[in-house]
Amino acid sequence: MLKRISVDQLALGMHIKEFCGSWMEHPFWRSAFVLNDPADLQAIRTSSIKEIWIDCSKGIDVAPEEKVVSLAESEAQVDAELAALARTTRDLRRVPAAAEFNRAARIVARSRQAVTSMFEEARLGRAVDTGGAQRLVEEISDSVTRNPGALISLARLKTADDYTYMHSVAVCALMVALARQLGIAPEETRSIGIAGLLHDLGKAQMPSEVLNKPGKLTDAEFAIIKSHPEAGYRMLCEGAAVDSIALDVVLHHHEKVDGSGYPERLQGDAISLYAKMGAVCDVYDAITSNRPYKAGWDPAESLRKMAEWSKGHFDPTVFQAFVKAIGIYPIGSLVRLSCGRLAVVVEQGEQSLLSPRVKVFFSTRANARIAPEVIDLARPGLASKIVNREDPAKWNFPDLQEIWSANT
Repeated sequence: MLKRISVDQLALGMHIKEFCGSWMEHPFWRSAFVLNDPADLQAIRTSSIKEIWIDCSKGIDVAPEEKVVSLAESEAQVDAELAALARTTRDLRRVPAAAEFNRAARIVARSRQAVTSMFEEARLGRAVDTGGAQRLVEEISDSVTRNPGALISLARLKTADDYTYMHSVAVCALMVALARQLGIAPEETRSIGIAGLLHDLGKAQMPSEVLNKPGKLTDAEFAIIKSHPEAGYRMLCEGAAVDSIALDVVLHHHEKVDGSGYPERLQGDAISLYAKMGAVCDVYDAITSNRPYKAGWDPAESLRKMAEWSKGHFDPTVFQAFVKAIGIYPIGSLVRLSCGRLAVVVEQGEQSLLSPRVKVFFSTRANARIAPEVIDLARPGLASKIVNREDPAKWNFPDLQEIWSANT
């Protein structure tokens, strides 16, 4: 039986099933094991992880009087939150994703080149060209305005070699989409986009052998990486005409509302709206991206995980707006339809978070591929609807990314 407990309730002999946080926040290669070492227990309690799933069938249980959250209760909590968001409507005037994908692909290619150059200049100790960043953000913002999903989804397709650079592009696009969802004025939205593009600039000063290490960091290495917000802040301060929003986000995008973040352990209202936005966008892109030592989580699963942690990690209003901006089933999510077919989400619906456009390609009843077909689940009279998200690892479709990113 699975139970979610706080780290204060954790004891030796318990079987840890999963940490309630991204894999970047806990000090272990694996996330499922019996806790036998007191040093491991101490490492968990001193990390930023606040809650853990334990499997009582494989290890000791908590005392009967202890307060815990069951799997069913956790699922119900997340379902209730997402269902409440799904009842809201979207008012977006946009072009179809298919019409924007080609333009977005060209912008992504130019963005990668520009951000790579910007990081190289920063690595050499030269001033950051924020003017160039502004022009780049205008292109990204224009694409997000035409269709929020196209560029955001393409920016998620990154390799281990270009992760740092493309992560900056993806966070920029996510920040712009989130700002639009929050109703922030265009001029301020551009500044927020620049902040997203520059948020990890301090990593240009991190040792490459630590930044690009194909495995879990040691405590000492993690301490080095945790210095990147302050490094980026100093680098921006050395330049001219520095945007105040960018300075704030660069320094504070790893702060958490419960005060467990870094570098200043700010909490609640002491964290600006912009830094709270940066925190959500940064984590989402990080956990959905493939890394050398960890495959990225499915987009829909990532949102559910973030909803599970959101109370202590993220500002609730900002997180809810983020879900509305990218959808409960973001582009690229693998879903099962009520008709028994599997599909990938290719575009968000204009009115409902539960009725995106999907591309069906597999019949679970026949256990075979079928001719790909794009279906708008919001179409009047259509009986099919999403009944569940599916774990891509379970099905092992090698061409899943190609299926949803194809310009159809």
